[in-house]
Amino acid sequence: MLWVARVESVAAELKHIPDYRLYGRVVAVQGLLVEVAGIEHSVSIGSNLALVTRDGRNVPGEVTGFRDDRALVMPFESLDGIGLGCRAIVVDHDPVAHPDASWLGRIVNALGRPVDGRGPLKMGPTPQALKACPPLASARQRVAGKLDLGVRAINTFLTCCRGQRMGIFSGSGIGKSILMSMMARFTQSDVNVIGLVGERGREVKEFIEDYLGPEGMKRTVIVVATSDESALMRRQAGYLTLTVAEYFSDLGLDVLCMIDSVTRFAMAQREIGLSSGEPPASKGYTPTVFSEMPRLLERAGPGTGQGTITGIFTVLVEGDDHNEPIADAVRGILDGHIVLDRAIAERGRYPAINVLRSVSRTMPACNSPEENRLVGRARAMIAVYEDMAEMIRLGAYRIGSDAKIDEAIRYRDQLEAFLGQDKDEACSLDQGYATLAAVIAEKPAPAVRK
Repeated sequence: MLWVARVESVAAELKHIPDYRLYGRVVAVQGLLVEVAGIEHSVSIGSNLALVTRDGRNVPGEVTGFRDDRALVMPFESLDGIGLGCRAIVVDHDPVAHPDASWLGRIVNALGRPVDGRGPLKMGPTPQALKACPPLASARQRVAGKLDLGVRAINTFLTCCRGQRMGIFSGSGIGKSILMSMMARFTQSDVNVIGLVGERGREVKEFIEDYLGPEGMKRTVIVVATSDESALMRRQAGYLTLTVAEYFSDLGLDVLCMIDSVTRFAMAQREIGLSSGEPPASKGYTPTVFSEMPRLLERAGPGTGQGTITGIFTVLVEGDDHNEPIADAVRGILDGHIVLDRAIAERGRYPAINVLRSVSRTMPACNSPEENRLVGRARAMIAVYEDMAEMIRLGAYRIGSDAKIDEAIRYRDQLEAFLGQDKDEACSLDQGYATLAAVIAEKPAPAVRK
């Protein structure tokens, strides 16, 4: 009952109240950066503080650096009411969260507080570090066993295994959110943990109600930090998403962890770094951006026990440039990438996956020889057609000149139909391979000689 949850929540909070408080004073405010004196020897990078406003409100903040014997603090919320002399209370030296199995079906913000209007959350008994280190490489299990993602093009051409980490690289408006929702609903995982980092506030409810649906929500925890929230909130949403995923993985469950998007996480870290005085490096991104991203993404993958975290991370490529710094860095960390192509979307095929530019690093090892031959033949036909597409459209190619090109032209429409899929249509691994085999085995009408 609701009152029982409230009592348990309060009891859990009481256990974490410290015996004493350390506090300093605000001595300067520059933009979103607050300088606090008196606690510089008692805090470290990442420590949490509460800035007390003139009217008695507590504004949470985090220590992001030091300057001239002063702690540099960035707020999680607005600085309205903060002025010189205001108190800054040290709250936590090692920020933690207390996830619980009862969080399934709930929506929380980056601080682990409910934002779905359904009352308080039950706090788990074991604290989980927000910035936990990835497991030791030598202690991790290997990825093993195919994972059915429910999307035909990915299941066949980009087969994913449990514990693998894949990136969805896409420009804006090409359908990455819909593709994510399809995976969340159709993937054969025990739990979904979805982080919406820097998402448009209007789209959060649409994603939950229209794309995810009540069935998908039952086994899902959603962490939200919208685009209007502070850089710290947006960055912490990424950390909390992995922390919650690690909690369920430690229970021996197979977790599908999604973050939309890693680019906005990087942008938030860039804002924090620049405010703290870091020099800009590649395209204005600070050095800590490229050190924090692997620390975040490496937390996904196979664990040291039975549980796994399969990571699906979207990358919003700026100007459709797939070689921009964030996309290039993420591609080198993950175990594969799915490229959504604007040209494919513009001709009406969804999901707009460019299978030739996409790769899964667990293939072909996870497939049987027959499956690899099937996929290889289909991929070869798509590649041949794309190489000759311009000449075919211009009418410069004559049917009968090359048998491989003729074959690619004959099967073009069938393969395009195979790669397309409605957002409410699920396709299993076995169905995908069987359908592809049937498509290639078919004898379509011969191409007309021009």
